Amino acid sequence: MLKRINLDTFRKYVNANSIGGLILIGCVCISLLIANLPAGRSFENWLGTYIGWETGSIGLRFSILHWINDGLMAVFFLLVGLEIKREMVEGELSTPSKAMLPVIAAFGGAILPAVIFVLLNKGTTTVSGWGIPMATDIAFALAAITLLGKKVPASLKVFLAALAIVDDLIAILVIALFYSSEIHFNYLLYAGAVMILLIIFNRLNMKRRWCYMVPGLFVWYFIHHSGIHATIAGVLVAMTLPTTPDATESPLEKLEHALTKPVNFFIIPLFALANTNIRFEPSMVKGLTAPLGMGIIIGLIAGKCVGIFFSTWAGVRLGIGKLPRQAGWMHMIGLGLLAGIGFTMSIFISLLSFDDPLLVAEAKLAILVASVFAALLGCSVLLMIHRKGTPLKQKKP
Repeated sequence: MLKRINLDTFRKYVNANSIGGLILIGCVCISLLIANLPAGRSFENWLGTYIGWETGSIGLRFSILHWINDGLMAVFFLLVGLEIKREMVEGELSTPSKAMLPVIAAFGGAILPAVIFVLLNKGTTTVSGWGIPMATDIAFALAAITLLGKKVPASLKVFLAALAIVDDLIAILVIALFYSSEIHFNYLLYAGAVMILLIIFNRLNMKRRWCYMVPGLFVWYFIHHSGIHATIAGVLVAMTLPTTPDATESPLEKLEHALTKPVNFFIIPLFALANTNIRFEPSMVKGLTAPLGMGIIIGLIAGKCVGIFFSTWAGVRLGIGKLPRQAGWMHMIGLGLLAGIGFTMSIFISLLSFDDPLLVAEAKLAILVASVFAALLGCSVLLMIHRKGTPLKQKKP
C-alpha cells in the first residue's frame, strides 16, 4: 500500500509563495521609487542605523540592514532548509526516480550560468560575482507560473518547485564554501557542539519546537562570528527537526507552516525593500552592457534556460527520469526561462561578492532587468503553447 503523503503543507507553501511573489513585486517598486526620490538618502541612513546590544564578550549590535540580511534572512534560510528536508523525506526528492531529474536540471541550470559569467568576466575584478546568476527565486518563479493557472500542467509547477529547492541548496553551498570571510574555528566548534545537542534531540524524537529554536539561536550567533555567513545556520538547524514520511503533521511541517506566511509576506518583501533601493544614474545603464551586467543577464536568461533544457534532455535520454506528466519539451523551455528569475538569492550573493557600492548597484540593476525579461519570456512561451494547443505528450527535441 502506498504511503499517504502530507500534501497540505506543499499546497500552502505554493500558495503562500505565489501571493508572496506579488507582494514582493510591490515592495521592489516601492523601494525603487523611494531610492529615486529626495527621501532616498534618509532611507539609506535609516538602514545604516545601529541597534542591538554589545559588551566585551558578546557582540549583537549591527545596522538595521545587517539585521535584515544576516538575521531575518537566516529565518528565510531556515524555511528553505525545512522545505529541502521535507521534499527529501516525503516529496519530489524522496526517491531516486523522483529526485534525479529535478536535481540534474537544477545543476545544469546552475553550472552553465556560472560558466557564462566567468567567460565574460575573466581577467576582471567582477569575476568574483560568478555565483550571482546561479540562483532561482522560488517566490517569484512560483508566482509567475501560478498566475498562468490551468494554462500549464500542474505537474510543471511541482517540478519547478523541486528544481528551485535544489537550486537553493546549491546556492547555500556556494555561499558557505566561496562567499565566507576568514574562518574562526573556535566559534565553529561551539556551533558544532550545539548542533550535536540538536541531533540528540532529534534522535530522542523530541517534538517541541522550542527545543530546536532556542539552541538554534546560539548556532546562528556562533556561525555569524565564525566567518561563515550566518544564514547558513538556518539550514543546519532545519535539518535537525524531526519529520515523517506519511500524512502525520510532524514538528518540521508545523514549523514550516508557521514560518511560510511570515517569510513570504514580511521577511522577503522587507529584504527586497531594503536591498533594491537602486538610485538610477546614467552611468549605470552602461553597466548593463559591461561584462558584469552581460554576465548576469545572459547567465540568468540564456544560461538558465539552456542549462535546464539540455540537462533535462540528457536525463530523459539516459533513462534517469521522465518529464513532468502532460508536459512537453516546449514546456521545459518556458520553465527554464522562469527559472532565470534570480532576484532574492542573486541579490543576496551580489551583496557578498563586491565591496564597491557601484558594482553592487550595477549587479542589482542587471538582476532586476534579467528577472523581468525571464518572467515575461517564460510566461509568453507557456501561454503560446497553451494557445496553439501544442500536444502535451513528450516529444523528442
